[in-house]
Amino acid sequence: MMEYPPLLEQISEKLKVHNAKAILIGGCVRDHILGHPTKDYDVEIYGIANFEQLQALLEEFGELNVVGKSFGVAKLQKDGFEYDFSLPRKERKIGDKHTDFSVETFAHLAYEEAFSRRDFTINAIGYDIEAQEYIDPFNGRRDLREKILKHIDKSTFIEDPLRVYRAVQFAARFELTIGPQTQELCKMMVAQNMLDFLPKERIYEEFKKLLLLAKKPSIGFELMRSFGILRYFPELTAIIDTPQDQKWHPEGDVWRHTMMCIDEMSVLKTGVTKKDTMLMFAALCHDLGKATHTQITKEKISAIGHEEAGVQPMYALLGRLTNDKELPASIEPLIRYHLAPSQFYKNDAKDKAIKKLATKVSIEDLLTLARADFFARTTPEALRKEYKAGDWLEAKAKELEVLKEALTPLLRGKDLIGLGVTPSERFKTLLEKAYEAQLEGKFNSHAQAIKWAETNLL
Repeated sequence: MMEYPPLLEQISEKLKVHNAKAILIGGCVRDHILGHPTKDYDVEIYGIANFEQLQALLEEFGELNVVGKSFGVAKLQKDGFEYDFSLPRKERKIGDKHTDFSVETFAHLAYEEAFSRRDFTINAIGYDIEAQEYIDPFNGRRDLREKILKHIDKSTFIEDPLRVYRAVQFAARFELTIGPQTQELCKMMVAQNMLDFLPKERIYEEFKKLLLLAKKPSIGFELMRSFGILRYFPELTAIIDTPQDQKWHPEGDVWRHTMMCIDEMSVLKTGVTKKDTMLMFAALCHDLGKATHTQITKEKISAIGHEEAGVQPMYALLGRLTNDKELPASIEPLIRYHLAPSQFYKNDAKDKAIKKLATKVSIEDLLTLARADFFARTTPEALRKEYKAGDWLEAKAKELEVLKEALTPLLRGKDLIGLGVTPSERFKTLLEKAYEAQLEGKFNSHAQAIKWAETNLL
């Protein structure tokens, strides 16, 4: 028996009085079978003549959002759960946009026909709440047991090219093998440029699901490479076959290292969606600069300056995925300084240098990226998960109280005014000089800062 919120049982009882029934469908059923928790429920209501009747029957259960009315969909949020209620429907693509569909709803439609518009067999498993039984016309439960991903119908699958990206992220998230016919269909869709008109924000959502929800996101990116999708992301294509020095990177080229890095970062995630999105994309982009800055000599292979060089391709890659300016801006310092932990350890950096680093980047986030980077190799230390540089810098940053954020300036503008300094453009210079002195450890309290300013700034 499938578990679901009590609200759905209440709705089912009311529908029964009206000779209608509620069928759970899609991801909620799939996730229940896999033992994964879910907060989202898609419910198809059979036996209802039209959308207005659907609204009338559901309105007592909460405030409905009917933005999807043209598709016969009403949304409800209650007690931390989200519900999408819809009528059985047929869809026909009438344009290039993902919203360009002609929709026809039905009170009664054979389950097989109603479910056939869905993408994969594992997403076309229904559950009859009243009868407490599964409805599985395309053997989705068998495919879940056999860990295989299959499309349902070629003609409907190609109507939404985003399904190629969905195939990739489902395969990685649920560790499924994509069936040979589905693989060929995806490759054909890419080759015929069917993905050209997809809105980047829709693609971005699939990237996020892949990076945030898969234990091994590399599975999805390797599939993208196999399907030819990476031609849409030349910054990633450029690191394929870019060599690395065997001494430091015996695992192989930059692509291989990057794939290992995102898998390592998947283990190090914090559980905070915004932060994890930043960290996962930072791991994906951290070595993009090696494509242009790798140099090969008889003695060695090096990529001096690749950290700085990686900033521009990171912005370019993320610009292909989203208009969000905050994400790449948050990643930029991680890219610029991702080698700093190892460099600081090697050079036994002074306290001031560590304090100053904290003014440029979150050392805590930087260490997370650096660990993923270091463990994404096949060196003995990496295999032992032994990163001395990271442990050293973390201990030092904690001691100096700059692990999570930079030191708060002890001397402020109001202090200068109190000392008789007239507000002017000179304020900035004086405050910068004071903060530099604070980083050098010349004072450690507000009182000491005032006394230092009286001697050194006036």
